[in-house]
Amino acid sequence: MPLGLAAQTSPPGAETDWRRANDAVGQLKRGHADALKWEQANAPPEAAQGPDAEGLRLLTIDDVTRQAWRAHRELVQPLSRLGTAQVALVAAGRWTDIDPRLQRRVDDLDEVLEVAVQARKAWLQALAARQALAPYQAMLDAADAASALGQRMVNVGNWSALQQTQVQLVQSSAQMNLVRAQYAATQSQVSLIKTLGLTGKVTRVTLPEALPEVPPQLVPAEVWQQRALAIQAQLPESEGLRNQANFALALAAYQASHALANGSREAVKTQEFISEETVLHYNGMLSSVWDLLDASRNQSQAVIDAINAQRDFWIAETDLQWVLQGGEPDSFVALGGGREAAAPAAH
Repeated sequence: MPLGLAAQTSPPGAETDWRRANDAVGQLKRGHADALKWEQANAPPEAAQGPDAEGLRLLTIDDVTRQAWRAHRELVQPLSRLGTAQVALVAAGRWTDIDPRLQRRVDDLDEVLEVAVQARKAWLQALAARQALAPYQAMLDAADAASALGQRMVNVGNWSALQQTQVQLVQSSAQMNLVRAQYAATQSQVSLIKTLGLTGKVTRVTLPEALPEVPPQLVPAEVWQQRALAIQAQLPESEGLRNQANFALALAAYQASHALANGSREAVKTQEFISEETVLHYNGMLSSVWDLLDASRNQSQAVIDAINAQRDFWIAETDLQWVLQGGEPDSFVALGGGREAAAPAAH
């Protein structure tokens, strides 16, 4: 039965009950999405602080890189030989500005860079995992609202138990996905703390609100190619050949991850448009509250996909910059995966 039609044989007061839930969603400009934003904005201070209320502040690439170096006393001398200006470039992630001739001049430079790479990747993983918690929670909230409304419709005889079971399956799936996301966030933060050599010293870290924005345009491949030739000229022949193979893989991952990040960003905009149009249709009685809740869930999923795509781009960019300093990653990012290898590096 359409939502606009009331049950003719409802128990007294029951119809009002489910309609109240139905109307509560529709009174907000963007339905349940606005309800979630209001709850977050008006959360009590202890709830709003969340897991990052205390702990080590790692708000930038510079922060996490320098913290990682502190755990490796053996790097004091090579960092000193690098000099303040070059160390600042490495810490800030501006590796293409580093003189490639330093490969031959500074012993243990490869270890300095490897420690920076591992710290940066762990930081990106932890940041992305934490950032994804909000849209996972929003998906569960939408599923909870749908389940509650469905139960009221069952109570008044507008729905069957089978229809409600289908909604409950969506709710159960959303609950499990949130649990997985919470575990991934905890696991990645522990991994970051371990990578920084701080296990037993700190229990949590404070991260920025979101991943860095993906640049709208790629650095031209010719620029990277010139850099690759410069570093290969500083390496022994066998290492130069391996670097050439790794450069091809790293550049491919960088280009593909950028395309996917841009595509995911456009998908978020499309889902936002769909949500807005669904609200208008709902207010004009052309869409049901179920359409509204589905649009909210789909928008949350698009945001999660975009976060993962951002993370993958920055990991791919990190690998490319490392290769262009003579580094040899064990593997390259799996687009859509992040932790697993899309392709093994050449060794």
